[in-house]
Order: sequence, then structure tokens, then C-alpha cells
Amino acid sequence: MNNIKLPLLAVAVAIAITATMDFTGYWMYSALPLIALTLIFWLIQRQSRTEIGLTLGKPKHYAMALSYPAVVLSLAAAAAYFSGDFSLSETGWDIHFWNIAIGSSLGVLMVILTEEGFFRGWLWGAFKQAKLSEIKILIITSLLFTAWHVPAVTSGTDYGLPWAQVPVYLVNALLMGLIWGLMRLISGSVIVSSVCHAVWNAFAYGLFGFGTKVGALGIENTALFGPEVGYLGLALNGAFFFWLFTKAKKSGAL
Repeated sequence: MNNIKLPLLAVAVAIAITATMDFTGYWMYSALPLIALTLIFWLIQRQSRTEIGLTLGKPKHYAMALSYPAVVLSLAAAAAYFSGDFSLSETGWDIHFWNIAIGSSLGVLMVILTEEGFFRGWLWGAFKQAKLSEIKILIITSLLFTAWHVPAVTSGTDYGLPWAQVPVYLVNALLMGLIWGLMRLISGSVIVSSVCHAVWNAFAYGLFGFGTKVGALGIENTALFGPEVGYLGLALNGAFFFWLFTKAKKSGAL
């Protein structure tokens, strides 16, 4: 169990650096130190490419990855539309389009180098080397992923949230971490989970907004309809996690 100390130390350092940056005005760049931390701790442990998930995966795995944002975000948008909390009068659609296009393409590389590369790449491999079971790795990496997000949403920056929404966001972050972890587990590829993560971020933030900012769909009641900060998000993310967990059990991945 002593092998667990190094990955836990790495996460503690990551959280400390992120918190410092979030609370001193550098929140937009707080994920970047994960690149250096991943490289440093990978050099210490020297995991193989397979251990950190740098494999391509199969086409069906990418279909699975894209189904998550497609299904959950579409249902959340549809619910907001039928409730009347929906407006396409937002100006600057060309900007939103390019932000979403860039975020869902170049964003894949960014999350591989930062969040996915650290939590479901190196950290996953480190716990694997420590002989933890797949289910323990899934749970622990998801909990640590959630803890890493706490400073950002409590910092009072543009990404910050009203205190009442913080617990809902953190439960959603845990569910998303579990979903991306299951994708990594089923496919054996951190690239698959990175594609899903990047597409999710691009469309969720572009269409629904982030922090207290309203997105392109003009949905203001994000406490209800927000896919990351809303109660509907909890239900939809929870349902998708349950489906994916069942799929992982049937496939023998768990």
C-alpha cells in the first residue's frame, strides 16, 4: 500500500497549486500545471504507454464517448425549451460556433495533456501499479478529480458558482469523473475519455454557459437545467453513469 503515497502526494500538490492560482486571479491557467506534474511523476514511475492509456481504442468506443454529450445535453436543452427557458436571440453565434468547434477539436489535446492525462492517465496507471482493483481505481480517481475542482467553483472568479450550487456541481463532477473513468476502463484508452471530455466541455459551456454566465441557448435557470450545476444534470448524468456501469459489468471490464 506504500505505493499509494506517491499518487496521493501528486494530487495534493496539484490541488495546492490549482487553489493558489484560482484564488490569485490565474484561474484560466490553473489546469496547465497538470502537464508538468504528469511528466514529473511519469518520469519517476516510468509507466508504459498502455498503463497510462495512450492507446487508440476502437471506433465503437468513440461512438460511446460522443453519445454522452449528445444524449445528456440534448435532453437538458429539450427540457429547457419546453419549459420556456430557452432563447436563440443571443447575438454572436459565430463566436459561439468557433469556440465550440475549437474546444471540441483542439480541446482534445488540451485535456489529454491536463485533466485526463493526469487523473485518468498517469494517476490511473499509478494506482494500477499499486495493485488496486479496477473499481477502487475508478472510485478513488473520480473522488480526487472532484476534489481538484473545488477551488475553481469556490474562488469567486468567472468560473465560480453561488454557494447553493456548489454541492450540486461537485456531485455532478463526481458523476462525470466516474463516466470518463468507465470510458477509460472499457476502452483502455485515455484518448477516448479525452474526446468525450473535450466535446462535453465545448458544448456544455458554449450552449449552457459556465459559472454565472448564460450560454448561447439563453437558459437562465441553470440551477435546474444546467448539465453540470443543475438538478436535471444530476438525474441525466446519474442515469448515463448507471447505463455505462451496467455496460462495463456485462463486458467484464469490472
